Amino acid sequence: MKKYVLSGLAVGFAATLAASTAWADITIAVAGPITGQYAAFGEQMKRGAEMAVADINAAGGVNGEKLVLEVGDDACDPKQAVAVANQLASKGVKFVAGHFCSSSSIPASKVYEEEGVLQISPASTNPKLTDEGGWNVARVCGRDDAQGIVAGGFLAKNYKDKKIAIIDDKTAYGKGLADETRKALNAAGGKEVMNEAYTAGEKDYTALVSKLKEAAIDVVYVGGYHTEGGLILRQLREQGSQALMVSGDAFVTDEFWTITGPAGEGTIMTFAPDPQKFDAAKAVVEKFKAAGYNPEGYTLYTYAAVQAYAQGVTAAGGAGDNKKIAEWLRAGNTLKTVLGDLSLNEKGDIKDAKYVWYKWHDGKYAEDAELNK
Repeated sequence: MKKYVLSGLAVGFAATLAASTAWADITIAVAGPITGQYAAFGEQMKRGAEMAVADINAAGGVNGEKLVLEVGDDACDPKQAVAVANQLASKGVKFVAGHFCSSSSIPASKVYEEEGVLQISPASTNPKLTDEGGWNVARVCGRDDAQGIVAGGFLAKNYKDKKIAIIDDKTAYGKGLADETRKALNAAGGKEVMNEAYTAGEKDYTALVSKLKEAAIDVVYVGGYHTEGGLILRQLREQGSQALMVSGDAFVTDEFWTITGPAGEGTIMTFAPDPQKFDAAKAVVEKFKAAGYNPEGYTLYTYAAVQAYAQGVTAAGGAGDNKKIAEWLRAGNTLKTVLGDLSLNEKGDIKDAKYVWYKWHDGKYAEDAELNK
């Protein structure tokens, strides 16, 4: 009988120890399009989060606690994003690096706010995310209004006397970026000759492409993602149009050229300066490349989002009070990240977001010195 009691005590102690160990872990998540047509970006986010978690844990964790990563797949669908947000909250997730699409981040943020989950998006650029978001929302990327000023000003300066068309995919990201670019173009004295919307996910854009060709459009500004943009460009070339395609950060992925082939030559887009060139990212980039992975696009942004959260937890003395962590992050404190030193304003936006021009050439994209003069 005594042996039974001792055994029971041992089991009880083991269970208590296991529970305390589980409690000592901080469960976080990355959420984005792991599947679907934008899965290339989901892969970037997943890789970035996994590497950040591994590196932070290898260095002793956060205040001695280990990070445990969950992965949520929203396929860039707003309804699925809400479902994912609820699932992650039910798993006790404290922080989410996500989502990718603004149309997913915005509705998901409402769930996270209600459940007390902190959210830092590495990629969602629509101003509404932080302008209308709760205490729990932040991002480590720029906003459409900042990106639109650069694009619109460029179009007005270089193509004022050309026929410009602005098209968008009707998503929060695509339409938001197109609207801000149009606003900046018009403010600088330029005027587009055509505004059109298209439906994301389709394969045949013949009607739109024919309309652009018939109007003899010289420049097509795309507010949308590389998948549809690449198809539209390829179909433009097939119909004989040599219009220049201009877009934003969603074109910064190798998959764009996979879709366009040589038709993608000369396409230009705005994005933040390449973080792979930053001293702060050198060691992490080398680790990625040693593992056979190119940390393009939003890989390092997701890594930085996890870094920002970890620093907030450290400053707040633990992961127990997300409002305290959010307040610290939004107080303008310096965040040491692979993107360099960042600081957030009271809305959760990075201060002094910068955008530069990239150009596709021979199947690769890079910052273009001539365009950035």
